[in-house]
Amino acid sequence: MLIDKYVPSFQFRERHTLEVNAQASDVLRAAINYQPDNDPIIRAAIAIREFPDKLIDRIKGNSLPTKRPFSLRNFTLLDYLEDREVVFGLAGCFWKADYGQVPLQDSEDFVRFNVHGAARLALNFTVECLGNNRTRLATETRVYCLDVDAKRKFTPYWYLIRPVSGLIRRKMLATIGHTAMVS
Repeated sequence: MLIDKYVPSFQFRERHTLEVNAQASDVLRAAINYQPDNDPIIRAAIAIREFPDKLIDRIKGNSLPTKRPFSLRNFTLLDYLEDREVVFGLAGCFWKADYGQVPLQDSEDFVRFNVHGAARLALNFTVECLGNNRTRLATETRVYCLDVDAKRKFTPYWYLIRPVSGLIRRKMLATIGHTAMVS
């Protein structure tokens, strides 16, 4: 899998799958184009996660929203294998109120990223043709903390967000699957 190229070892992992009645190419296209902005549950989960940062902004006197809500647009496309897999990446200190995200231009930035106290995260979507117009869609998230300090800070955050993250991933798969079936 392409994700192995970017995060071959990791301390944290989450994987979800869904079988879809659609061609693999349609499913992967729907995954690549997916944006969670219209899902009220995902929007609510992101709003709750971002509340501390908004509160800090308000305390500092920043009354206007200065940041867009977190979404897949925050990720950098790392790699793509036609009709098989797409991989996105993030780097930074995700446990911080503002996500502590470091901008990445491309996959080379992701691979080179090596900041003390930070982590790299890769998220992929894969498709597997099962025959009879059925496809297995999967998403996997891997997090590699670059040092002990990052792991110590990320661990409680992971256990706090993990249930909601799982819900979001399953909602993503369902929406992607539905989009592929009606396309």
